[in-house]
Amino acid sequence: MAYQAGGQRSAPRSLPASREAQAYLQDYAALLDALSFPSFVVDRSWDTVLANSAFETLFREVGPHPTAMPWDNFLRFVLFHPDAGTVLGDHETQWCLPMLAHFAVSVERHSHDHQLQSVRRDIAQDPIMDAAFRQGLPHWIRAMGEYAFEHDGSVRPLFHPDPRWGATECRIVGETPRALRELGFTRLTLVLREARRPAAAPRRPARERRGGVSHLSVVRTPEN
Repeated sequence: MAYQAGGQRSAPRSLPASREAQAYLQDYAALLDALSFPSFVVDRSWDTVLANSAFETLFREVGPHPTAMPWDNFLRFVLFHPDAGTVLGDHETQWCLPMLAHFAVSVERHSHDHQLQSVRRDIAQDPIMDAAFRQGLPHWIRAMGEYAFEHDGSVRPLFHPDPRWGATECRIVGETPRALRELGFTRLTLVLREARRPAAAPRRPARERRGGVSHLSVVRTPEN
C-alpha cells in the first residue's frame, strides 16, 4: 500500500506491520493532505513515508531519477538529483551541507542501517561530495555550531513552480506527534513565506548531469 496522499508511489520499505499503525498512517495522510503547505513524513533513512499534495506540487517539475525522487527519499533528492537546485534555492550551502551534516550524525548513530550505508557509498563515488563530507563538513559544523544538522526552525530559499509563490523562502517546522515518533518517523513541514522577490525572477538552472550524479562545486569552510 502506498501512503503518499498526493498520489500512488511505491511503498516505503519501513512501513509498520500492525493494522492499527497502518490505519493511523492512513488517517495521518488525510490530515497532511488538508494542509496548504508542503508537509511530509520520513523514516531515519529519509525514505518518504507520507507526503501531501502541496509537497507533490512543489516538486512536480523535477525530472525522473531512478533513486532520488523527493517522494521516494528526500535525502537522496537533495544530495543526488540534478534538478534539486531548480526547487531548493542556494542548494549547496542552504540544503546540501545541512543535509550532509544531518546524515553524518545519523550514519554514526545507526552504523548498521543498510539504507544509510548505501547513501554513504554513493557519496564516496562522487569525489567532490566525498571531499565535502570528509574534509569540508567538519569545518562547516564547527563554524555553524553543534546544531548545524537540525532542520527545525531553519529558513531556507525555495523556487516554487506556482507563480503566486515564485522565488520565496520556507521555514522548516518539525512537528512529530508521539505515535509517529514511536514508529521511528519524523514529520517536516515547509511553511512558505510571501515572496520577497518578483515571482518572475529567474530560476536556478538544473545542475549539469555528470554520470547521473549531482555534484557540489564548492565547499565553504571558515578558511575560505
